[in-house]
Order: sequence, then C-alpha cells, then structure tokens
Amino acid sequence: MERCLLSIDWDYFIYTQDNRSSYIENHRSLMDSWYKRYIQAKVWGEDIQHEFQLSSQLDTFWENIRKFFVFAADIKVLASDSHALSYQMAKDNNCGEVYLFDAHSDLGYGGPSALNFEVNCSNWLGKLLKDQQIKGAYIFYSPYTAEKPEHFNPMNRIYRIRYCDWKDLVGKSIAVSAIHICRSGAWTPPWLDEKFYQFVDRLGLPYAIENCPERKWDPDHINLSQQINYLMA
Repeated sequence: MERCLLSIDWDYFIYTQDNRSSYIENHRSLMDSWYKRYIQAKVWGEDIQHEFQLSSQLDTFWENIRKFFVFAADIKVLASDSHALSYQMAKDNNCGEVYLFDAHSDLGYGGPSALNFEVNCSNWLGKLLKDQQIKGAYIFYSPYTAEKPEHFNPMNRIYRIRYCDWKDLVGKSIAVSAIHICRSGAWTPPWLDEKFYQFVDRLGLPYAIENCPERKWDPDHINLSQQINYLMA
C-alpha cells in the first residue's frame, strides 16, 4: 500500500472575499501587511477582522479524516508557517502520494516553467511531481477557493493529479506516514492563530513546530510611529 503525506493548509477553512493570489513569505507579509490592511480599512470605517470567517468543517475535520486515513504507528506530525516544508516532509518519510487540503493547488503558477525555480510555498507539490519524489497528488480544494482545476491543465496533462471531494474517499483506507499542518500566515490573519493551534491540538497526536513565529495581534495599542511604519510596509 502506498504511504502518503497528508498536507493541510489552514486557509482551507477560512472564508474571505479577498482572493489575492500571491504573497511573498517574509516578516512583512506575516505581520506588518496585516496591520497595514487593518489601518487602511479603518480609514474607510471598515474592520477587516470581520471579513474572515472560519468554516463549519473545522469542528469535524479530524473525525472525518480518520474515517478514510489510517495513521502509521510512527507517524510524523509537523506544524509550520510555510507550506514549502511539505516537500522535504514527503521526501524524508518516503511518501509516494500527497493528499492536499488547501485553498491553493501549490502546483506552481504560470505553467510548467514555475517548477524550474527553487521549492517555495506556491510550487512545492509540483516540484515533488517533477522531481519524481511522488507518483501522484490528490487535491481537495477549499469550498472557498478561487482556483479551478482547469487553471492547471498543462500540469494535469503531464502528471498524475486528481481533484477530489470527500465522496471520492468513500470505501478507501489510505495509509498516512506523515502529516503537515501549515498556517500560511501571509494568507491567514494573525487574530485566528489561537484557533489554528487549537485545530492542531485536536488531532490528538504529538507534533513538532518548525518555523512558525508567534504573531501578537493588538491593533488597539499601536502608536502613530508604528502606524506609519506599517503603512510603508
């Protein structure tokens, strides 16, 4: 039986009307840009904290996962900020397949040429396929995604990629050797971080945290100087 990496992006559960397609993963995008967006919206009398909502799937996700996925006794579980770490996790744990729950495919954007770049948060899954580290990928899009499978037709023709729904798992028992839960802080707001860690804890397995810096969100106590710095971010 082929062993797999189960890779889950926190943005799978987050609804927002802001469907910006890409950010650079750095300190500014993790924190400063969120304050910038908050300050800019406040000028117009809006509060961006009301623009992001969590899916009702959050409470039953792990229960549903355990119906179709069998966790190895020596399973490795990692929580991080960047989804790029899924590449090395799949490789290190001899995973032949990846099951991805995400608002983005992470196959690489801009066609097969996107896989000529180094591994990053937007192409790690495509790189695993190109480098023949895995045989196939199964993508479960968030109900809130702005992407469509046909956006990746050049990749779909080259690699074994399937776009799935929960009903496609019925009757299956999929062996999982590793789980990666990614916060994707450039896309997910810091005021939901506590909910993120609660979600990870509900898995009920020991896990390691790697490169997932704490984000303290306190917009009520930022001074004028800080506001100016954030607006220049």
